[in-house]
Amino acid sequence: MTALTDMLAGPLCAFAFCWRLERRDGVTLGLTSHDRPITMNGLTYRPAPGLVPGALLRGGDGTAELTDVRGALSSAAITQDDLDAGRWDGATLLLHLTDWARPGELWLELARGTLGSVEQQGESYSVALRSHIGAMLDRPVTPVTSPTCRAQLGDRACRVDLRPLRMVVVIEDVADDAVTCAGLGPGAYPFGNLRWLDGANAGLVQTIIDQDDARLFLSEPPPFPVATGSRALLTQGCDKRLATCAARFANAANFRGEPHLPGMDLLTRYPGS
Repeated sequence: MTALTDMLAGPLCAFAFCWRLERRDGVTLGLTSHDRPITMNGLTYRPAPGLVPGALLRGGDGTAELTDVRGALSSAAITQDDLDAGRWDGATLLLHLTDWARPGELWLELARGTLGSVEQQGESYSVALRSHIGAMLDRPVTPVTSPTCRAQLGDRACRVDLRPLRMVVVIEDVADDAVTCAGLGPGAYPFGNLRWLDGANAGLVQTIIDQDDARLFLSEPPPFPVATGSRALLTQGCDKRLATCAARFANAANFRGEPHLPGMDLLTRYPGS
């Protein structure tokens, strides 16, 4: 805090907010409240005077919590189409304070977290911010028992190699939430996902809820029109049952569930029921 104390003691303060936004698809955006670009750590922060923080709460242990972020829709930065398509859902946000007159001398992190729900009012928007520390404190101390697996297919707990379970396909037809593509395995993709590689939907990931031969049914229609011949990356899914884990993936040793644990219906059972 020495640099901040020295600058506050000076005759003039030239502070500016710097926002670093990183989407889940890797796209990173730098914005600043200053009227000129500021470059720090290889990222250029472009002027966005309309982007302002809400209440910033800082605890005695050094943790900080930012309630929300407000700004104006811009075709060059955060567009309405991208917000509606969910491209910014779950994006990581870092808020820093710097001195635009002497960039680099002060780079104070004020808050960090992930973007939550977006509320739009005319040409402006408000984004709720979930702090990383708050999310960690909300996690259960011990796993909750369940008859189905708590792990996600391919994650650190599951340990299934996803590489042979992925395939790039060419889209032949799209009708509402149904996508048709050839070369699919029988019933392998329900509960999996589809990642668009081409077109306006590129980078978006959608959940597959059902499959009928060459047709996949998504949880919702694609946000933007899909041209015939577009490519997509398919990842197979798992219904999280022990039988599927053992027979299809040969991974019963890593099953994260309790399929044989008696449930609440045990209290209502009686001889001969």
